[in-house]
Formats: sequence, C-alpha cells, structure tokens
Amino acid sequence: MSKKSYPYSPATALAQSLGIIDQETQAVVPPIHVATTYLRGKDNSYPTGNVYSRADNPTYKPVEALLTKLEEGHEALLFGSGMAAATAVFQGLRPGDHVLAPKVMYWALRNWLLNFATDWGLNIEFIDMTATETVAKHLKAGETKLVWLETPGNPLWCISDIAAIAKFAHAAGAQVAVDSTCATPLLTQPLKLGADIVMHSATKYLNGHSDVIAGALIGARDDTYWQRIRAVRAQNGAVPSPHDAAQLLRGMRTMHLRVREACQTAQFIAEQLDQHPAIAQVLYPGLTSFAGHTIAKQQMAGGFGGMLSVRLTGGATAAIHVAAHTKLWKRATSLGGVESLIEHRASIEGEGTPCPEDLLRMSCGIEDPHELLEDFLQALP
Repeated sequence: MSKKSYPYSPATALAQSLGIIDQETQAVVPPIHVATTYLRGKDNSYPTGNVYSRADNPTYKPVEALLTKLEEGHEALLFGSGMAAATAVFQGLRPGDHVLAPKVMYWALRNWLLNFATDWGLNIEFIDMTATETVAKHLKAGETKLVWLETPGNPLWCISDIAAIAKFAHAAGAQVAVDSTCATPLLTQPLKLGADIVMHSATKYLNGHSDVIAGALIGARDDTYWQRIRAVRAQNGAVPSPHDAAQLLRGMRTMHLRVREACQTAQFIAEQLDQHPAIAQVLYPGLTSFAGHTIAKQQMAGGFGGMLSVRLTGGATAAIHVAAHTKLWKRATSLGGVESLIEHRASIEGEGTPCPEDLLRMSCGIEDPHELLEDFLQALP
C-alpha cells in the first residue's frame, strides 16, 4: 500500500493499521510469518519477493507501510533495535566521510560513534546543533556526507532547526538524518522539513509498552545511500523477530492516544515545577522560557513531547534522593512507555557525559498527572 492510498488522518491510520485486512482469512489483524525461507518459482525467481528472513519478512510490511504513511516518506525499514537502525545509517557511509553530530544526544549512540565509527575511518565532529550558524560553519563542501540531528535532544531536550540545517547541509552535498524518537511522527515530520532520513527507536513511543526492542528508518527517496543502508540491514541481519514486529504494530495502534496524554502531562508538570524553590531549572520545549521554544513551536504540532528534565537546587545528592523516594515514578532506563520513569542520567552515562549531575530525566506515562506531580513533590528532600 502506498503512502497516498490511505487518505485518512494519522490517528485513523494508526487505529486501523491502514485498514489492512488479511486477504486469505479476512482477519483484521495481520498474520505473523515465522518462516525463515521461501519457495522459488519454477523459473528460479521469487514471485512473492520474499527470499530469506535475515533480510526481510512479510510481518514487517504492515509496520513499515504505516511508518511510511506517518512520516510521508518513500520507504521504511524495520530493525532489531534503535541502535541497529541508527548505526546502519553510519555504516552506509564510506571511510573518510565527514559527519556532524550533536554534542547532546543519545549516550549509547554517542559512545558507539566515539568507540567504533572512528575506528572504521569516519571523521565524526560533535558540535552544538542548536545554533544553525555553528552547523553551517562546520560543514565541509564535498567532504561532509551526513549531518545527524536529534531533536529534542536527550536528555537536555535541545531543539535543532531541521529546515534551516537541511538547507545548509544540502548545499554542501550532505544528507540529513534525524533521530525523532522523542518527537514521534505525530509531533514532527522531519522529511517534510527537508531531512533525508528519519530514525526511531521503536522501543519507545512507537511500541509504548516497554516490551519490544525495535528500531526503524524512513527514507525520503530510493537513492544510492538508501540502497546501501538497506543492504546493511540485510547483510548484518539487523532485523527484529516476526513476533516483535507484530507486537510493535499492536502497540502503534494506540500511539496517538498515548502520546497525547504524555504531552499533556509533561506540559502540566513542567509548568508546576518551573517556579518551585527546590528546582533550579526545568528543561522542556513547551515552556516559553525554554531556549528552543520558538523553533519547537514551529516544527512540533500537537504538543512538545512526553519528556522533560529537572535540575535540583540541592545538586546531585538531592536528585538521587528524589529518584530513590518516588513511588509512582519508577527508577528505570528507557522512555515512552505507559508507565512514568525517572532516572539520574549522569550516573548512567558515566564519565564524559554532558549531562549535569543535578539532573533528573522524566518520562511521563499515562497515569493521572496530579498524582504524578504529588508523588514527585513528596520525594523532594
């Protein structure tokens, strides 16, 4: 199914999984295909297009079609994790290619870039992506092949101007890839703003139930670079299990409801904590005082996300105390699930982290927002 053949809203597309009906059984839920290999035709071809499940599987197709629709892209590819999806973008490059990446970004990918990508010959430069002029200054025409953005940027929720950066990057001959995990396709559509590739850790908001590990890429066009990325997935076997793909689709059918609730809760809590004497700073794009609010308002529709961070006046000791004494907020890594999570990120990221030691990262779930606020307040030292 093409992205244009289902004319309804994202909410309807999600709830009905693009209206896909299994033609053989008329089931309203697509089947799970567990086969690893597929029969050739008598002419030695593959009439269904299915060859081997290390490269692809029919169970992925409904999820990929839905993501293509939501992001208004050319094609989507499912991966076995968000990291598998993200690293495939860099593995599609060649030794010597220059890459710009943000100083503030998902710590596991930043560590991978520092410890592996550079060993493979990529020239990685970490810069401040919140200032478009800084990006323009560091672009090297003919040498820079990729600008990697993450907006909002975890865990400080920095905002990058996708449209402005894309114009500068394309003029220099570079492609733009955006980690839009925290924005989700419901809040930001990077391809419409000029990006070439969108990445999602599908483990987070797409699935939304903390029970599936998966990732996804959505490309704007089928160019040589995208074909290399597709080949990386196939040859590395960086794919999810059919059962995970099916469970991901089930989670996505309620994403519009979950994201709406998470955005409203995060906005409410951010506003309530913004002037609290125990809070030194609230980091949330939905606050008018937030440095990236104006750009976020331009490129985020329907909310500013379910993630916020707070810095405590009592420093690291106070932050760790709060995380230890909440009852509803669970001390756990990850984000985007129906349950609210809280985490002292500096402890997790370790040495070299750009994350302040007094910071707590908070992922808002779908619980009662007033009870979540009360639970946080009672944990303050």
